[in-house]
Amino acid sequence: MPEGDTVWNTARVLDRALAGAQLTGSDFRVPRLATTDLTGWAVLGCVSRGKHLLLRLAAPDDARWTLHSHLRMDGTWRTYAPGERWAARPAHLIRAVLRAPTTTAVGYHLHDLALLPAAEEDRLVGHLGPDLLGADWDPAEAVRRLAAQPEESIGVALLDQRNLAGIGNLYKCEALFLRGVHPWTRVREVSDLAALVVLAQKLLAANRGRWTQSTTGSVRRGQTSYVYGRRAQPCRRCGTAIRKEELGERVTYWCPNCQPTP
Repeated sequence: MPEGDTVWNTARVLDRALAGAQLTGSDFRVPRLATTDLTGWAVLGCVSRGKHLLLRLAAPDDARWTLHSHLRMDGTWRTYAPGERWAARPAHLIRAVLRAPTTTAVGYHLHDLALLPAAEEDRLVGHLGPDLLGADWDPAEAVRRLAAQPEESIGVALLDQRNLAGIGNLYKCEALFLRGVHPWTRVREVSDLAALVVLAQKLLAANRGRWTQSTTGSVRRGQTSYVYGRRAQPCRRCGTAIRKEELGERVTYWCPNCQPTP
């Protein structure tokens, strides 16, 4: 699933391409929006909220609306110049097309695509915890929400978007490694939750504005992570083989030496 920084970057691409433009056409290839026509609507901007994308629009009668989409594991938006070939993904994966005078935005394999009055945005994202890349980021509130699940494993609790919004499996694994915390540690046994959430925010923030995600400081292929995606490879710190196992519904990578069982 795309991490919060990828969604933030996608929102920035859409905002730069469409904000201030009046749509010249639209095409939705999902049943609930199949007859929706946004021709003549103005794009006010696009923002991310955790892993959700909110494209804000003004209808011709000046009513405010939001086009919501979620990328989940494999969704993406791409922008194209007029006449440019849409080559990012196969055509059968297209779910939305938004045409503007200088740009066409194409959404592939989007999930939870919905058009709703802007005043109802909270119905879709109001349950989320503090956004690691948002103006509402509040580490103390994130810690409070995590601590309210004392018996949950920290590896599962970090991925619960109701606790803090935007962190995904990559940053979960990397943050736990850097803090020396075993992924199965119960939340109540984590010695410094505040340091953990602050580190997670710093890791995501460091990757805003670029598509290559790195927690090591290197963007060279094969050198971007400490443990994530490195099963059976030597730990960059101690040389122990990195392990991989399922935790909750996601796989987890960790170093059994640097992250000992509590």
